[in-house]
Amino acid sequence: MNIRATRVAEQMKKELSDIISKKIKDPRVGFVTVTDVRVTGDLQIATVYISVLGDESKRKETLQGLAKAKGFIRSEVGQRIRLRKVPEIEFEFDESIEYGNRIDQLIHEVKKQNSDES
Repeated sequence: MNIRATRVAEQMKKELSDIISKKIKDPRVGFVTVTDVRVTGDLQIATVYISVLGDESKRKETLQGLAKAKGFIRSEVGQRIRLRKVPEIEFEFDESIEYGNRIDQLIHEVKKQNSDES
């Protein structure tokens, strides 16, 4: 990713967090955290990585709500960040948080087993 794309991604992350938390009124969109934004080098597509508190059905509902609000979100980003063309936004779940929690849980289990065997 080039320097400009990186700067746009960082600015979008900040603005998206604010827009999603304060401007989206859809009840399906609850507590959403924008964990990362990756913008293609040509600034055409922005992949927004999110994490959501809740189970799989809550995650699906959140994605549906965000998909419905995508046009509004894009126009808000366009007003806040002065770009000739606002990147197309795609939402994806950030699996790294769950992955990290799973590793933490496994390490905890191994430590417990080791202390039980001592």
